Amino acid sequence: MRSPTRSRRPRRLGGRSTALALAVAGGCLATALPVAPHAAAATAAAATATATATTATAASDSTATVFYYTKTRNWTAYNLHWAPDGGSWTTVPGTGMEAACTDWVKKTVSLGAAAGLQATFNNGQGTWDNNGGKNYALGTGVITVKDGVVAHSDPCAADPGTGTGTGATATVYYSTTAVGWPTVNLHWAPTGGSWTTVPGVGMDPACAGWVKKTVALGSASGLAATFNNGNGIWDNNSGKNYALGPGLSTVKEAKVTANAADPCAAAVPDTTAPTVPARVQAAATDVSTVVTWDAATDDRGVTGYQVTRTGGAGGAVVTSVASTVLTESGLEERTAYTYTVKAVDAAGNLSAASAPASATTGTRPPAPAGSVPLGGDPRKDPIYFVLTARFNDGDSSNNRGGSQDVKSGNAANNDPMFRGDFKGLVEKLDYVKALGFSAVWITPVVLNRSDYDYHGYHGYDFYKVDPRLESAGASYQDLINAAHAKGIKIYQDVVYNHSSRWGAKGLFTPTVYGVRDAQWSWYYDEKQSGFEYDGLTVDPKSGKSYYNGDLWSTAEPAGNTCLNWGVPTGNKSAEGYTVYNCQWPSPTSGMFPKALYHQCWIGNWEGEDARSCWIHEDLADFNTENPTVQNYLIGAYDKYIDMGVDGFRIDTAVHIPRVTWNRRFLPAIQARVAQQFGAQKANDFYVFGEVGSFVNDKWNRGSANQSAQYYTWKESATYSADDATAAVQQYTGDNDPAKQPTSTNAFLSGNLYHAPDHSMFSGMNVIDMRMHMNFGDANNAFQNGKDSDDSYNDATYNVVYVDSHDFGPGKSSTRYAGGTDAWAENMALMWTFRGIPTLYYGSEIEFQAGKQIDCGPTCPLATTGRAYYGDKIAGSVTASGFSKVATATGAVAATLESPLVKHLQRLNEIRRAVPALQMGQYSTEGISGGMAFKRRYTDTATGVDSFALVAVTGEATYTGIPNGTYKDAVTGDVRTVTDGRLSVAAPGKGNLRVYVLDLGGRNAAPGQVGAAGPYLK
Repeated sequence: MRSPTRSRRPRRLGGRSTALALAVAGGCLATALPVAPHAAAATAAAATATATATTATAASDSTATVFYYTKTRNWTAYNLHWAPDGGSWTTVPGTGMEAACTDWVKKTVSLGAAAGLQATFNNGQGTWDNNGGKNYALGTGVITVKDGVVAHSDPCAADPGTGTGTGATATVYYSTTAVGWPTVNLHWAPTGGSWTTVPGVGMDPACAGWVKKTVALGSASGLAATFNNGNGIWDNNSGKNYALGPGLSTVKEAKVTANAADPCAAAVPDTTAPTVPARVQAAATDVSTVVTWDAATDDRGVTGYQVTRTGGAGGAVVTSVASTVLTESGLEERTAYTYTVKAVDAAGNLSAASAPASATTGTRPPAPAGSVPLGGDPRKDPIYFVLTARFNDGDSSNNRGGSQDVKSGNAANNDPMFRGDFKGLVEKLDYVKALGFSAVWITPVVLNRSDYDYHGYHGYDFYKVDPRLESAGASYQDLINAAHAKGIKIYQDVVYNHSSRWGAKGLFTPTVYGVRDAQWSWYYDEKQSGFEYDGLTVDPKSGKSYYNGDLWSTAEPAGNTCLNWGVPTGNKSAEGYTVYNCQWPSPTSGMFPKALYHQCWIGNWEGEDARSCWIHEDLADFNTENPTVQNYLIGAYDKYIDMGVDGFRIDTAVHIPRVTWNRRFLPAIQARVAQQFGAQKANDFYVFGEVGSFVNDKWNRGSANQSAQYYTWKESATYSADDATAAVQQYTGDNDPAKQPTSTNAFLSGNLYHAPDHSMFSGMNVIDMRMHMNFGDANNAFQNGKDSDDSYNDATYNVVYVDSHDFGPGKSSTRYAGGTDAWAENMALMWTFRGIPTLYYGSEIEFQAGKQIDCGPTCPLATTGRAYYGDKIAGSVTASGFSKVATATGAVAATLESPLVKHLQRLNEIRRAVPALQMGQYSTEGISGGMAFKRRYTDTATGVDSFALVAVTGEATYTGIPNGTYKDAVTGDVRTVTDGRLSVAAPGKGNLRVYVLDLGGRNAAPGQVGAAGPYLK
C-alpha cells in the first residue's frame, strides 16, 4: 500500500507511458516529473551532471555498473551474462561479478554506443535468474537488481556528504511500511550546500519496516531530504522536502520526529524464516505453465517468493515474484518441468523449499501465447461473462467497500463491492476451461470513481488499470498471459460513451462547490496535497479509500462556468442540510466544457438526443465528435490492445453515432491491432457492441439508428467532414428501415455454403438483443432471431445470451428463472444455432435465479444477481482440456457435478467437434418442425466441409438434403439417406439431435461426442 505522498506509479526507464505523455502535453509537467520541488540547487546539479554525462558519452563509451543482491540467492559464484542493446551476448556463463559490500556483488561493463543492455545472472553451475524469461532490460550508469526489482543507486556508496573533519552527522531512518519499496534512496543536501546527484544514495536495511543512512553534515546545521525508489517514484513531503537536523531523525508517513529514539534499538534481529509454501500446483497448456501456491506466514511478514524451475535444456531458473502465482510461456515442447517455491521475508530470510510440483508441456501452438492475441475465428469461442469484482477473491488486501458499504448492507455481510480480482480469476481459469469456454468477457478494467463503482462502468482514469482488481504478480497483463497460456481469450469491456460524473483524468475533471461546515464535513474530505485517488490507497487522515478532497473547493475556480457558485438553492438534503448551487455534477450545471462533454439529459431514447445527452447522472456523456475526446479514448484503448487482449465488448454503443464509430474508433482499433500484431490478428480481433433495443420489433420502434443491426454496416451515404454535423445528417437522412441494406451472409444457398460478402461490414458486431428479449421461451427467441437475420451484415457473429448483468428476457430486472429444463433448452438452442453462445457467470447452476439483478446501494449485493460467486467455486480444479475435468476438490467439485454444468460441458464438446455449428450458415428450407435447421461451413483453403441437421426439443423432418451417411453427435445413431429425406423423433426438452453428414477423411462425422448426461442422451 502506498502512502498519499507517494502517488506516482512506477514507469519503465528509457520510455514514457502514454498517460504520462498525455499529462505533459496537457500542461501537467510539474506533477508528472519526479523531481523534488523547492530544490533548485538539486535540479541545477542534476542538469549539470546530465550535461557532463552526455558530453562524456559522446567522447567515449558509455558504461553500466550493475549491482546484484546476493542474500536471497546464496550462490557460491555470480556471473553477469549480458548483451549491449542491438549487440551480441557474452559467451555462457558470462563474466564473473566481484564482491561490492555486504549482500552485493557488482560488475562494470562497457556498452560502446549502446543505450543499455539485456542481462541475466547465474551461478556458473546451471542456475539462472532471467527475470521470469524476459531478461532484465537495464540502462546505463549505476543499476541495482534485487529480487527481480530493478532500481538505480549505489547500494555500497560511501557517505557523499560535503562536511569535513569531525563535524556533525545525521542518521536518517525512513519507514518503508507504507511505500513498500524494495529499494530506497536518500536524495539530500546539507543546509546551504549542494544536493547529491539524482537519485541519491542507497539506504541500508535497519530492521523490519525501516531503512537508514548516516551522512556527514560538516559545519551545516541540518539537511533537506527527499526519498525515492530509484525508478522515478518520490516522497518529497508534498513538494516541500523534509527539513532534518543533526542526530537521529525518523520519517514515517510524512511525519518527522527529531532527536528520536532508534526505532530498531529494541528490535530483535529477524533470524526466523517464513513457513514453507504449501499446496504448490503446476499446470501446463501447450508450452506455457501456471504455478500457484498457498501464502506462507512469517513472524514479521512475507515480502515475496522465489520460484525455482528445473527441467529442459536451459538448466535451473529462479524467478522472484511478490504474489502466489507465476505464469511462464515459451517453454520447450513436451518437456517435464518441476517447480519448488521458497518464501522470503524483509530481512532476507528464506524458507526451506516447498514440495515439488510438476507439469509437462505439450506442442507449441500455432499462435504464440502471452501478450499476443490468440487469433482465430471468434465464432469458435463460446464466451463466459464475469463481473470481475464479484467472481472470485484471490487477494483480500485489495477488497474495498466504498462509501456505500454500510448503507448497502454489504458491510453486514462482510461482502465489499470490490471483492473479486484478477488473481481470483487466474485461479479459476481452469474452472472456465472445464466448463468448455475458450473466451472470457470481463467488465471494464479502467480506474473507476463513483460511490458504487465495482462494476467498472464509471471510468475515471482510462489509462490506468483499477488497483482494486490487481495484485502483485496478478496484474491485468498477468491475467491476459495466464488466460492465453490456457488457450482462453480475453474480451475487455470498454466504454467510449461516458466517463464517471467526475470526468476523465487527463481530459477534464470538474471542480464543484464544497464547504466543510458542521453539516458537510462528514462528506467533504480535507484536501491532501499530493494525494492521488486510486480507489485503493487509504487517506491517512480520514481512513477512507474513497477520498474526495480533490474534487471540492469553496473558492470559485478560474474559468468557472457554473452559475451562482456556492449560493444556497433553498433546498435541503435528505438529512436536512443546506444544498448549494454547483455542488453536484450534472449536464445542465455548466460544470463541463461543451467541447468535451454534452450538455443535456436524454428526452427521447429513440431520438437523436440519445447520442448527444447524458443517460444517467453518474455517466458524464463524452462529446465523442470532438477530436480531443476521440484521441483521448483511442490512446487509452491502444494501451490495452498492446497488452494483447483478444477483443472489445463495447458498452452503450448506440449512444455514439454510427458515423463516428465508422470514421474514428473502429478504424483506430483495426489499425492498432494490425500495427502491433499484423493484419490477420486485426481481422480476428472481435468487437461486439451493446445496442440497447429492448423491444420485439425487427427495427426498434421504427428507428434504424436505434437498432442493433444498423451498427454492423458501413455508411451508405456521404456526410459532412465535421463529425457533429455528420451525426445529425446521418440520423435525419438514414433512419428509415426500408432503406437499409440486406444480407444473405448468414443463410445457406439451398444446401451449399457461399462466401460471405463483408465489403460493407463496419467492423462492429453486436449482441443479439432481439433473441435476448425473447428468451422467456426458446422457440420464441429462435423465431425472432431468424426474422432479423437478413438485416445484419453477418448474424453468425452475433453474441447470443439469455440474461446478463443488466436484464433478463423481456427487459426483466431479475435473473432468468424459467427452471432447469428451460435453461437446458435455451442452451441447446444457443450452442447449435448461428451466433456465439454466451453465459453470464453462475447461470450454469441457476445462480441467483429470480433475484433482482441490480438495486444499486439500496440492498446488499448478496441478495442480487451480482452476488459473489467465489463460494460456489472454492477449492481446486484442474482442467485436462476444454469441457474436461482432471481433478476437483471442495465446493467447485460439487458445482461441476450440477446437471446444467454437465449439459454445458457436452454442448461445448459437440460444438467444438462440428465446424458447421461454430461458423456455418443456416437454412430452414424444406424442414418441418419447431426449432429445426440445417447448417454448413465450407473452407476450400483448408479443405473443411461440415454439414449438420439440428433438431432442438421437437420432432423434425428434413427434405432435399444431400444423400449419404449421417451420424448423430448426441446418440451416435447412424442414418443412411438415399432419397434426400431424414426424420427425427422429438428428443425432448433440453435435448437435441445433431446429424452430421459423413464426408470421409478430415470431414468424417464424429459420431457420438461425449457421454450421455442429464439432458443430452
